[in-house]
Amino acid sequence: MLKCRSAWKKLAPLARASSTVCRQNVRRAGFNNGRIPACVPAAHMSTGPAGGGRENQLYALLVGAACVGGGLYAYRTVKGDQRRYMQRIGEIEARQQKSSDEEAAAPIESEPPAVEAAETEAVTEPEPEAAPSPEPEAAPSPEEPSPPAPEAEVVASTETTEPTKEPSSPSEPSPAELTEPPPAPVVESEPPAAAESPTAEPTEPQPEVVAQSADEPVVEAPPEEAAEPPAAPVVEEAEPSPPSEPSPAELTEPPPAPVVESEPPAAAESPAAEPTEPQPEVVAQSGDSAPVAPKIPSHAPYVLIGGGTASFAAARSIRARDPGARVLIVTDEPDPPYMRPPLSKELWFSDDPSVTETLRFKQWNGKERSIYFQPPSFYINAEELDSAENGGVAVLSGKKVVHMDVRGNKIKLDDDTEISYDKCLIATGGVPRNLQVIERAGEEVMNRTTLFRKIEDFRSLDKVSRNIKSITIIGGGFLGSELACALGRRSADGGLEVIQMFPEKGNMGKVLPEYLSNWTTEKVKKEGVKIVSEALVKSVVYKDDKLEIQLKDGRLVKTDHIVAAVGLEPNVDLAKSAGLEVDSDFGGFRVNAELQARSNIWVAGDAACFYDIRLGRRRVEHHDHAVVSGRLAGENMTGASKPYWHQSMFWSDLGPDVGYEAIGIVDSSLPTVGVFAKATAKDTPKAATEQSGTGIRSESETEDTATSPVASSTPAPAVVEHKDEYGKGVIFYLRDKVVVGIILWNVFNRMPIARKIIKDGEEHADLNEVAKLFNIHDD
Repeated sequence: MLKCRSAWKKLAPLARASSTVCRQNVRRAGFNNGRIPACVPAAHMSTGPAGGGRENQLYALLVGAACVGGGLYAYRTVKGDQRRYMQRIGEIEARQQKSSDEEAAAPIESEPPAVEAAETEAVTEPEPEAAPSPEPEAAPSPEEPSPPAPEAEVVASTETTEPTKEPSSPSEPSPAELTEPPPAPVVESEPPAAAESPTAEPTEPQPEVVAQSADEPVVEAPPEEAAEPPAAPVVEEAEPSPPSEPSPAELTEPPPAPVVESEPPAAAESPAAEPTEPQPEVVAQSGDSAPVAPKIPSHAPYVLIGGGTASFAAARSIRARDPGARVLIVTDEPDPPYMRPPLSKELWFSDDPSVTETLRFKQWNGKERSIYFQPPSFYINAEELDSAENGGVAVLSGKKVVHMDVRGNKIKLDDDTEISYDKCLIATGGVPRNLQVIERAGEEVMNRTTLFRKIEDFRSLDKVSRNIKSITIIGGGFLGSELACALGRRSADGGLEVIQMFPEKGNMGKVLPEYLSNWTTEKVKKEGVKIVSEALVKSVVYKDDKLEIQLKDGRLVKTDHIVAAVGLEPNVDLAKSAGLEVDSDFGGFRVNAELQARSNIWVAGDAACFYDIRLGRRRVEHHDHAVVSGRLAGENMTGASKPYWHQSMFWSDLGPDVGYEAIGIVDSSLPTVGVFAKATAKDTPKAATEQSGTGIRSESETEDTATSPVASSTPAPAVVEHKDEYGKGVIFYLRDKVVVGIILWNVFNRMPIARKIIKDGEEHADLNEVAKLFNIHDD
């Protein structure tokens, strides 16, 4: 267009001059003839002064040429843009295809023989050295370019497979998802692979492998070359750990994978392949024993962040509504989903010395069960998730989600792995709070402080309590009181001094009315616990092998270990990257009535701040809420679109003889009315679990519904508010004369009735009559 513009500037004066000449000729002819014939201008222009007609023709020719040139230029420009666009699209598709090819080839490359592969639970490419990335290829052997590696691996693997098949079955490729096809690592015969092969020889894994390596003396040559790359030292570490099966521990997928790259058979096979073809995925797993990090799927239809009760309830609900669903649970803990209540209750009363390893316990009803919701066999390996015909639930343990891309529907793990999803549940729970005075006290104090939340905390505290003389629990809530009673029982046998301190006047002073809190405190003292009430910690120092806790009123408490049980902070680390709203009053992710934070993101459990249609916006930190909210979130993730209306309950046991269940808002600052009766042998947590058949009472309670409770005909005594003994009873919490919370004190299996009373939201003139609905006077 620039050329056309410059040409026009040059031609414009010429065109104007030509036009002027034409007009002058016409005018002159008119004057001469006295009239102007219709055809004169055309005839005169053609025979006018020299040069006039030729200039007009030149002008028309140049204008036409300019138009044609401009059109051609525009056409070429558009075509060029289209061509560049198509090239760019092609590059993107080729890159995606290349990455998918590499991922597909990766499992093939590093699979050990079938025998070894069968023993390994989850075979995947280890972290950085894994074949998926082309960088490792160039590092071990710069002889050949890395890009063609995946294809070369496949070809080489087929060549190696033939000789392997003859000696024995291990050469047959195993399932691609669980274990990487055998010949691949061998085929690569990368220098590191060769280094691994000599390591494998002393193990004498399989005769057939030896036969392969015997054919070629190259096995000894590669070791020298492989000494250079870092693969060789890894092999040495992996070698000492071939105890045949990964521990049948609680874990479905053992997280640690340091020893990942040193399978003996793979090394032995490597000489069989041509050592000239360097393949990055020589990362074979250390055969029988070393737990390996599973291959992480790049996509899962349902991704559940967090491995607690809410996640498991959601997974079970999703599978119930969508039997073919593929669900991936991502948890930073090394264990599959488990229930937390027994960690502070029944496990401490077990007579089994190996309870910290088995994590099996006897419930109050005498039945034994595991802390895990399901055995490891219930879950499938993460690498099998994509290919599982009927779907399943996979647990990716030991991995923390550090970033969430809401627009791209992706999560990012702490090892920079990305997983895309269709629908996602955030069930990150919470982290235990600590006192600032302890955090500022230094490393010595922190090393002697336990924040109780997980299985490892239970194991650690159990070990510590057996090797020290004094332990102090800071906190008078549910967790602190339960642990105090549990450790108090142990103090009678081992001479352990157990101290519990809290700022309230009595145990659970923020929940129970004062008279009942004082009674509970006396009960805890009888369990062997020294109570320090109205205690505000001023400072903590480590001095003379003791922790000295200085209180603000001047009292000083010396102890060997501290357990901080001062509440839970909802884990909302993902809120910033995901752009999700956090409630400023209660904490946690704000969700709607269907527990949605976004159109395809749900939140459940301790981290969810939801709106209660009866009691307003709330956040609940109890097992039953995790079960119910997780179940509802799972249903809504499969299209149920149900609102959250359930009133969740919680319970606490101070040993096998005293327990209570609560629902709604139970706050000691509210007006309360208590109706009590004399307890019998049936009114204990132990008797309640014998009747219901389960130690986790909410599992049976949440399924029941009260429609028309039948009141007891026995006349009720007057309302009791100050009494020396509180065997069993019902405590009503009132707000504007309406019952908003209920505690059933040593009254069990009546929660549906309490739930209906709160749901009705009616004002009651005589709560004695309401108490009759619970039949506390029948016996």
